[in-house]
Amino acid sequence: MTDVPYREWLDRAAVLAPHTGHHIDGAFRDGGATVPVVSPRDGAAIARVASAGTAEVDDAVAAARRAFDTGPWPRLAPAERKAALLRWAGLVERDRETLALLISLEMGKPITEAYGIELRAIAGCLRWYAEAADKQLDEAPRTAQGSLALVTREPAGVVAAVVPWNFPLTMAAWKIAPALAAGCTVVLKPAEESPLSALHLAALAAEAGLPPGAFNVVNGPGEVAGRALGEHPDVDVLAFTGSTEVGRHFLRYAAASNLKRVWLELGGKSPNIILPDAPDLDAAADTAAWGIFFNAGEMCTAPSRLLVHRSIAARVVDRVVARAESLRVGDPLDPATEMGPLVSAAHHARVLGHVDAARASGARLRTGGRADGPYLSPTVFDQVTPDMPIAREEVFGPVLAVLEFDGLDEAIALANGTDHGLAAAVWTSDLSTAHRVSRALRAGTVWVNCYEEGDMSVPFGGVKQSGHGRDKSLHALDKYTDLKTTWIEL
Repeated sequence: MTDVPYREWLDRAAVLAPHTGHHIDGAFRDGGATVPVVSPRDGAAIARVASAGTAEVDDAVAAARRAFDTGPWPRLAPAERKAALLRWAGLVERDRETLALLISLEMGKPITEAYGIELRAIAGCLRWYAEAADKQLDEAPRTAQGSLALVTREPAGVVAAVVPWNFPLTMAAWKIAPALAAGCTVVLKPAEESPLSALHLAALAAEAGLPPGAFNVVNGPGEVAGRALGEHPDVDVLAFTGSTEVGRHFLRYAAASNLKRVWLELGGKSPNIILPDAPDLDAAADTAAWGIFFNAGEMCTAPSRLLVHRSIAARVVDRVVARAESLRVGDPLDPATEMGPLVSAAHHARVLGHVDAARASGARLRTGGRADGPYLSPTVFDQVTPDMPIAREEVFGPVLAVLEFDGLDEAIALANGTDHGLAAAVWTSDLSTAHRVSRALRAGTVWVNCYEEGDMSVPFGGVKQSGHGRDKSLHALDKYTDLKTTWIEL
């Protein structure tokens, strides 16, 4: 947690002078129209940033292409790439407060979470892949006496990373760090709502000594800049985190252009199953509340479906409601704030639409559902049935749907009864039950007696319409490398 007081955060915000141009070929430059970046905390414009058209995207991709084809980055010894990434991580830590302030202002994350959680994750991710850069091994399979076979892992080329606003730098780091560690060059397109932190990250990359063109940032709307990257013939790999709808577009763009590899991490409707033999029902309820209201529920892994055994439902839901009503909702620059505003007026309206639809379908509102300017009170619905929209559709806000069940098989069926498959959890004291349920759940991650736990050593990603491919861990390097076989007759 940062020790900077509320008043000082306000003062720093008043004099903030963020970068506003695209970062292409090692330098900032204007280009295209300019658009305001509006802070959800008060609706005020923080800055006006350059908004890319196809010309600016072409320039950024061309810079990355030159840097890959003829520049030093892919040709550096892995230990040299490691050193540059470690310098970059050190600069992120040096500017931790500035980056946290930018994130908090542009997307509404409480400053204590931006500083204490997101910035720690970014620096840690850069360091983890820096350390991995010089530890990847090639292969020499055993062959006949007169032959030599080599299998080498080579960088895949130019990588486009298109990332969302909910964790603007964490999601970026999960893609750019392994891509750069592998020797690829990168063009990052941040979300329209959150470009300022990405641009500051680019400035730190240049300061760390990444050569021109190795890491580029272009701002712009998804339907223009994102599409241009998706269709670009000189982009070899595209990694995207966002909605399932947009993920489908990127697959179409790839099919219509150069068949680039597209890696997708998409939406979720994650089930959180609490069984009567949970080791600590109060801890399970508290974690359920924390999970859905953390980051204002704007998380693809948010445990938005609480599946609770009927025998314990009243106790668990009452405690979740009490936790919801105790949360401090307010200005994200106040270190005492536990939940900030939703990211934009348009998103706020969409979330309220889900709340209204839940009421209309017959779900019972236990608490919340109240809008106060850009803020939405933590919201809990119970008496939810599987056919209701609130049980099937991703809300991406602080809205919990509670469904009750009687038996384990029913819980598993409810949990799997969605098109998504990103994450899930089960709370039980029985080891056999934990294994049985974990194996049965169609999800990329299953937590047992916890939620949102893990570190960089384990992969992250989904199944079904939550996407494919994995961020984090050594497995992420597979997305950004090609295997080449060289066969030599001696």
